[in-house]
Amino acid sequence: MRVVAGFLLLVFLTGCGHTNKRVIVIGVDGMDPGFVERHWSALPNLARLRNAGGLVRLATTTPPQSPVAWSTFITGTDPVEHGLFDFVHRDPATREPISSMAATIEPEHELRVGPYLLPLSKARVQSFRVGQPFWRILSEHGIPVTIMRMPTNYPAGPEGQELAGMGTPDLEGTFGTFTYYTDDPSQLDGEVSGGRIVHVDRVKDRVLLPVAGPANTLRRDHAPSRLEMTVDVDPALPAARFQIDGRQFILRQGEWSPWIHVRFPLIPHVASVAGMFRVYAAELQPGFRIYRSPLNADPADSSLPISTPVAFSRRLAQQAGPFYTQGIEEDTAALRQGALNLPEYLEQSRLVSESHRKLLHDCLDRFKTGLLFFYFSEVDQNSHVLWGRHEKELLETYRSVDRAIGEVLDRAGGATVIVMSDHGFAAFDYAVNLNTWLRKEGFGEKAYAMGLNALYINTAGREKNGTVQPGAERNAVLADLVRKLRAFQPAIADVTILGKSASRYEPDAIVGYAPPYRASWETALGGAPDTEVIEPNNDAWIGDHCMSASAVPGSLLGTRKPRLADPSLKDLPVTILKEFGIRPDPRMTGRAIY
Repeated sequence: MRVVAGFLLLVFLTGCGHTNKRVIVIGVDGMDPGFVERHWSALPNLARLRNAGGLVRLATTTPPQSPVAWSTFITGTDPVEHGLFDFVHRDPATREPISSMAATIEPEHELRVGPYLLPLSKARVQSFRVGQPFWRILSEHGIPVTIMRMPTNYPAGPEGQELAGMGTPDLEGTFGTFTYYTDDPSQLDGEVSGGRIVHVDRVKDRVLLPVAGPANTLRRDHAPSRLEMTVDVDPALPAARFQIDGRQFILRQGEWSPWIHVRFPLIPHVASVAGMFRVYAAELQPGFRIYRSPLNADPADSSLPISTPVAFSRRLAQQAGPFYTQGIEEDTAALRQGALNLPEYLEQSRLVSESHRKLLHDCLDRFKTGLLFFYFSEVDQNSHVLWGRHEKELLETYRSVDRAIGEVLDRAGGATVIVMSDHGFAAFDYAVNLNTWLRKEGFGEKAYAMGLNALYINTAGREKNGTVQPGAERNAVLADLVRKLRAFQPAIADVTILGKSASRYEPDAIVGYAPPYRASWETALGGAPDTEVIEPNNDAWIGDHCMSASAVPGSLLGTRKPRLADPSLKDLPVTILKEFGIRPDPRMTGRAIY
């Protein structure tokens, strides 16, 4: 009887996750296996993992876009199951582009008082991803989980400790809107992709900088909240004093500020929103050029659902210092728009990496058992602007992440360590105006492209102003279009027909471009410029992965040797669950890698 009781107790404890098993997963967005192989001698800690378990190419998703790929890693399912197909989806009712990741649902009940609109219920954020995260299964079995900056995990889920990642907006509700203040008369005021240019005047060495805040949702007109930053430039030295919201700081020319914490008033003396930003003094004498980062939610006092529990982001800020909370931290948009030059951008990226290391140290200090996932974004974002032309600078980014991986290995203490990426990289030398091609090939009224890989048949009853009847006509148009696309050489490598999902956002086909070709920025928003179908890419964004999945596989390294020769992203959650002795969800179709 005593033996039976002991056996039952063992089963109970195992089923409830009372185990000392430790698994650390390091997600390095965009880590390319070919690049790593070219630089083993400069990446000693990745080389340690190669010696332990080898470097394996990890099959990515179709399309190989970060939101799609990370959603497959999260759920262990293909895009047709989890419902994300691109960075940009289209609303079929309007044919307007929308974010594929999440949307804010306004309060259902409100009280109008003068110019104010007082909510009687809470606004909420809805994720468009379908399916349960694999770590929810771990949590249900009593396994502690810490998930740091997982992409497409906004709002942060209810399990364990979570900090949201890619898809988390800034306080203006965008994926990152910088502000560039200048007195250069050749610069015009206005919105640009990823930011805004603000022309300012210097009056007796004083400059007033408007600081746009979040939309005031307590006002009926939702007018943006605002503050003003005063800059007093030293008349003799390239330095200035900045003042805003009762705070002041001094910067020399070429210097970055620390995080500046402010509060934007919504109802005077009643309600406000905390935010923070960084300032770069690009030029103070003789001209005036100031970069201000996107307005981030303050992790110590966030109005956005960025962490679980809510106090988790506050504790991280107290221990590791303030950090970017917007999902994409590196400001490639500022580089592309000329608000930062390449050395200035790389310094901004270095500040991001420094913040990542502090967060990682704090997580390692507190990690005792269960699963720790930690995400690095800098290899991906820097590859977009360095790939193929700035090898030395990109290698330094890899070296920074390699040093962090070395710290993980040194402190792993017998834990299983997995280092993986969602995709690799390729050159982006030519932009394809796919909607222009569709028009020239006679498909202008029958089909359209939106997003970086998605293609839609303009189907009646589904699309706004649809012209193609569902059923036989739609199938015939799709078949003819796919045949012609596959013959569109050398730009197109493959075309994948979908049609298996219940999602209203699912495209009819995925276009896989052959490097160095990729969809143009105009195509991503549904545009059809009256230009050449293929144009040279003259943008600062010179590397990409939104191409054929076979051209940009991810990377997999670990402290154990894989038994699968051809692992894929959806195999990883199954593998992690198996490490803890837990059976995967039946909807997960992956295989155990180890």
